[in-house]
Amino acid sequence: MPTVTDLHGPAGFLEALLDGPDEAASAAPPVKAAVVFAHPHPQFGGTMHTKVVYRGAKGLARIGCAVLRFNFRGVGRSEGAFDQGDGEKEDFRAALDYMAARHPGAPLWAAGFSFGAWVALEVGAADDRVSALIGIAPPVDRYDFSAVRVSHKPKFFIQGSMDEICPLKRLYEFYSQLPEPKELAVIDGASHLFDGKVTEVGDAVEDLLGDFHTPVN
Repeated sequence: MPTVTDLHGPAGFLEALLDGPDEAASAAPPVKAAVVFAHPHPQFGGTMHTKVVYRGAKGLARIGCAVLRFNFRGVGRSEGAFDQGDGEKEDFRAALDYMAARHPGAPLWAAGFSFGAWVALEVGAADDRVSALIGIAPPVDRYDFSAVRVSHKPKFFIQGSMDEICPLKRLYEFYSQLPEPKELAVIDGASHLFDGKVTEVGDAVEDLLGDFHTPVN
C-alpha cells in the first residue's frame, strides 16, 4: 500500500503518496532511485490517481524505486489553483526537494504523463540533481520542450501507437532530434490515455529501466 505523506509547495499543502520499498523494514536496501511522478492536465481530469500514473509508479516501485506521486495545486486536497504550468513546475521542484532530502545519495529521476511529462521533463532537464527523464505520451506539439531538446541526460519515452493527442509520427520526429542517450517503447494500439493498455505501461517502465543505473561521473 502507498504511504500518505506531507508535502508542501509554494502554494501550500500538496496531497501526495509514496510507493516503493518498505522504508520501515529493518536493513532495508538502498532504493534504486528516488522518483517524482507528475500527473496529466489538472483541467482535464488529471490526478495522481490517473491509471497511467498509478501503473507507471507501480512499475518503478517493482524495480526498487521510491516513487512520489502528488496532486498539483488545486487538484484533490492540494491547496492553490491551476497556474498554466508555471506554478505546477514549482510544485514539481518542491517534490524533487522532498525526495532528495528523503533519499540523500540516491539517484533522482523525473517522470510524468502527458501534461505531467512536460512539467517533469522540462524541470528535470534543468535540475542538475536529476539524472534521468521519463516521459509517457509527452504532448510535444502543445508545449515547449526546449530544455529536453538539448539535454544529454538519459531520456526514456513510452508512447501509444494510436495516440490522438501526440501522434506517433510527431513523437518520432521529436525523438530523432534529441541527443543520446535515449530509449523509446511503443505500445501497439494504445491511445493517449492507454485505454485497455494501462498494465502495459507498467511493463514498459520495467523493461526500459529495470537494468538501467545512473552513470557515475
